[in-house]
Amino acid sequence: MKCVLATSNPGKVREVEAILAGSGIEIVEVPMWLGDVESGVTHLENARLKAASAVRMSLRPTLAEDSGIEVDALVGLPGIRSARFAQPPSDAGNNAKLLRLLEGVPEEQRTARYRAVGVLVLPSGAEIIGEGSWEGRIATAPLGSGGFGYDPVFVPEGESRTAAEMGAEEKNAVSHRAHALRQLVEHARDYLSDSLR
Repeated sequence: MKCVLATSNPGKVREVEAILAGSGIEIVEVPMWLGDVESGVTHLENARLKAASAVRMSLRPTLAEDSGIEVDALVGLPGIRSARFAQPPSDAGNNAKLLRLLEGVPEEQRTARYRAVGVLVLPSGAEIIGEGSWEGRIATAPLGSGGFGYDPVFVPEGESRTAAEMGAEEKNAVSHRAHALRQLVEHARDYLSDSLR
């Protein structure tokens, strides 16, 4: 299945294409015309809104993914505001604000998780959804140059390295986005096999 990827984030494009390689879902277009899309109150709503907006314009199957990081000591913040946590929004600014808010919080209370929801919308209006999470904690300082977003401050469970210190292939095997997109691929295969019966 060839589909549009509804995002303007180049880091997300790289990761989604790498995770989907060989899955049967191929990204053939990343719409530069997407612009700002109205925000929902959950990752699922955000992904649905992005996919629905792009599928109306492209008339092709469209994949959208929304993700964020939830920090327990901050009662789930930044959550769906992850990309726009700092003003003006930037990866470095978002990470700096997060670390500032967690100053003095001990390591055992810095638990966090990445969450991701992928939505594939077909021109018929059918929706296929995948969800994933990645448990870990927030470091006390940014480390590493790989990945994007909160990767320099997110230490996955069982790891001493941040996600930004992991290789792309290693991260893409275990991340929240990988779990969400692989689940979505499985659901898409089920949907397509059912529709062909």
